[in-house]
Amino acid sequence: MQFACLSEYFLREGEHKVLKYIGKRTLQAIPMLLAVSIIIFALLQAMPGDPLDMYLENPNATPEAIERIKEAHGLDDPIHIQYLHWLKGIVTGDWGISIMSRRSVLSLISERVVPTLQLTGTSFLIALLVAVPMGVYCAINKGKAFDNIATPLTFFGISMPSFWFGLILQLIFAVGLGWLPSAGRTSITGANAGSALDIARHLILPSIVLSLIYFASWTRYTRTNFLEVLGQDFIRTARAKGLHERKVLFVHALRNALIPMVTVIMLDIPVIFSGAVITERVFAWPGMGTLFYDSIAKQDYPILMGILMVNAFLVIFANLLADILYAVLDPRIKY
Repeated sequence: MQFACLSEYFLREGEHKVLKYIGKRTLQAIPMLLAVSIIIFALLQAMPGDPLDMYLENPNATPEAIERIKEAHGLDDPIHIQYLHWLKGIVTGDWGISIMSRRSVLSLISERVVPTLQLTGTSFLIALLVAVPMGVYCAINKGKAFDNIATPLTFFGISMPSFWFGLILQLIFAVGLGWLPSAGRTSITGANAGSALDIARHLILPSIVLSLIYFASWTRYTRTNFLEVLGQDFIRTARAKGLHERKVLFVHALRNALIPMVTVIMLDIPVIFSGAVITERVFAWPGMGTLFYDSIAKQDYPILMGILMVNAFLVIFANLLADILYAVLDPRIKY
């Protein structure tokens, strides 16, 4: 009875430490987000050009109309006042109005979130489900035929330009063989246009392209970690005790090899979103990457600042999640 009470006490104490650690890291993220917001705002203010260039080049635009547009977007206010208004809007959910489309920035970004999540989520799963088993298999069969073939291929995948790989896949599977659509998210015509199957067919090529570099790097990292763990003393001890080789590899070695992978994978999540800009452009995928590219071309600063803040939040959240998972999975880490 006393032992049970003691166990319950330590369990509660452990949960309290975890929650305290999460709260501490969350509070640390707030000033970091504030600093990032200042950097984003300052960099966009320093960009060449003017968001009203399109209106200024219009011969029918009167000075009064230009002034009304400036006033509507707060462009005639001092820089620090513009920043404070924008920061207040970010906190309250009013992210401003697009200069080009005159629509809410938050609604424009929200429309593009689902397509981007479909692309990045599928790419993430492809990379993860292929990279980890392949890395483990290469480590177990180090120096054998499969490892000698797969290892150079991972270097090829890391160095491959994504836009070039995307164009090659389009030429082969869309133009040449006609098996898959070359671009877009849904078909314009056809009985299945807009269906889940139609979206899945359009998703195949861009998700393969986006997952390539992460599959290659995660395979290399898994292989290296697994080989390092296999050379440690506790693995030799487990084998000396007569444990089955399968249990040594897939219980003791695999768990310890995957702990560092958690950090790498979590930190790569925002990088996948950033990499989606090129992939979405190549495949005309209507996600946040395409919106970001179009906003740069049109100097639509409110949208640019909104998307950059979303990406900054993802980076900070991924770091927080990586720290928490690492501390939970590795009992040697102190909270």
